[in-house]
Amino acid sequence: MKDWQVRQEMYHRLSGEFDDDLSNFDIKIRPDTIAEDCVDYINKPSEITGWMYPAKSYIVALVYASNIAKDFNEDVYELLRDPELLHGNDPYYVTYDEGKVIYDYLINMFGLPLPITGVVPDITEYYREEFMLS
Repeated sequence: MKDWQVRQEMYHRLSGEFDDDLSNFDIKIRPDTIAEDCVDYINKPSEITGWMYPAKSYIVALVYASNIAKDFNEDVYELLRDPELLHGNDPYYVTYDEGKVIYDYLINMFGLPLPITGVVPDITEYYREEFMLS
């Protein structure tokens, strides 16, 4: 196991309840507007009501992969190819190979790491907590 995986596993074993438990939120499944919803999460988060999936999963995966790559000297694309990147907690997460068109679209549009706008700061804060970096 890599260092980032050990930290993530420890966090999940030691923590009982999670603030981002999907059962606690208004979730909207919008498979036909993934790219648009992802862009809105970055550019217009105040216009989003509830959580739009699978778009939210793409954004979380990009934030996590970018941060893990930076903090643990890993390859972003290898991380995005890892089915356990989000610790198996997100049923809407797809790997890079399964969602290449959307991932590439977002990376080409925003670059990596994603700009610190929209929901990115909140996701980054959760990442830092999960990987015991704060």
